[in-house]
Amino acid sequence: MVDRLLGRRPGSTDDATHDAKSAMWNRVQLARNIRRPRTLDLLALMADDVVELHGDRAFGDDAAMACGFARIDGHRVAFIGQQKGADTEENIRRNFGMPHPEGYRKAMRVMELAERFGLPIVTFVDVPGAHPGPESEERGIAEAIARSIGLMSRLRTPIIAVITGEGGSGGALAVAVGDVVIALENAVYSVISPEGCAAILWRSADEAATAALAMRMSADDQLALGVIDRVVPEPGEGAHADHAETARRLRAVIVGELDRLGRIPLPELLDARYRRYRTLGAYTETATPPVPPPSSRGLGDRLRDLLDPARWLTGKTGSGPSRRDEPAAREEE
Repeated sequence: MVDRLLGRRPGSTDDATHDAKSAMWNRVQLARNIRRPRTLDLLALMADDVVELHGDRAFGDDAAMACGFARIDGHRVAFIGQQKGADTEENIRRNFGMPHPEGYRKAMRVMELAERFGLPIVTFVDVPGAHPGPESEERGIAEAIARSIGLMSRLRTPIIAVITGEGGSGGALAVAVGDVVIALENAVYSVISPEGCAAILWRSADEAATAALAMRMSADDQLALGVIDRVVPEPGEGAHADHAETARRLRAVIVGELDRLGRIPLPELLDARYRRYRTLGAYTETATPPVPPPSSRGLGDRLRDLLDPARWLTGKTGSGPSRRDEPAAREEE
């Protein structure tokens, strides 16, 4: 089972597997680098007239989710993205980029405004997962994520999702249902964090690197699987080393996609978006030969099997004495 998850072939060496695990884990660490550009950092470098909106009009404002409007190379857009902090103090204020339910409801409020005004939506995904605490459960985190996914699937406006760092679990998917999904070179995208996967499969978070390799969570792997559509190369040692160049490269790709999606009629856009997510994880059904029904046996035989396991093991299920050493009945004289 583990060999299948890791893609091991007969004859493969442990050294090759170790190298692959190390390379994958290095990608995960780059995606989590604290100096990596966040949503508002990228917008400050690639956009003009950035206006951030606050509050979900129901509970409060969530600093872990940044939402609003901006202009990118002449295109007016609505933006949504998780926002981590650049230091410990800001990370605490922004809950380490893990939104509460009100964060996703704020995002949905901006999505509906974008649809009403005919603005395309650009989302920036950088989250290990939605906040798992009791306060999130009390305020309906599962409902908020599910409603956000449902809303994005039918919004009548183009949607571009950009995986900029760590895209994990439903917390990422809630704002990543797009017509096109782009990822930075060192970004990762998965259904669960490597530590969470390792805790389930191996009962130890120490196997996180093994889990990361098994999940094929790198941008290149996700491109090969058809989950994302395009990988944007990062400059130098990574996006954390040059924010300005990273933003420049992303802006060129986003503007190109805005131009392309803007030429597609909305009914065709919605149909393509629906088909895109319906075909993810496609599988083929094959016919299997019918299994013959078991031979019918009487109640007496079944009771004898229960009371005499040796009879069942030897396969003697017909009529006759219930034990092999039972003497034959005496004939009547």
